[in-house]
Amino acid sequence: MTCATERHDHHDVYAAQCPCREVLDLLANKWSALAIGAMEAGPQRFGALQRRLEGVSPKVLTHTLRRLEERGFVDRTVYPAVPLHVEYELTDLGRSVAHPLAQLRNWVEDHLDEITEAEPA
Repeated sequence: MTCATERHDHHDVYAAQCPCREVLDLLANKWSALAIGAMEAGPQRFGALQRRLEGVSPKVLTHTLRRLEERGFVDRTVYPAVPLHVEYELTDLGRSVAHPLAQLRNWVEDHLDEITEAEPA
């Protein structure tokens, strides 16, 4: 059975048309996984996120945050101040995926030496 856009009792990420794949693509992206991790401690301003995610360009971070917001993982709050003050914060859905992503990030750090040793010279 393939999943379209309607609600199902069972989704199959292996099915070509299942929307699960779009969500998996978003969450398996390194910048998404790192941004979610950076927001685990609480709301973050754009500049703080960019500093924490060393190497991310403003364009890529903006795109990542927009996609996370569109899917309901992140809330964006604009405060009327001069200069404009914007904060990004995990929603309940974002917090629910933060733990599994943290486990993945920790696994990568714990096993990086084994992974690099297995690479051909």
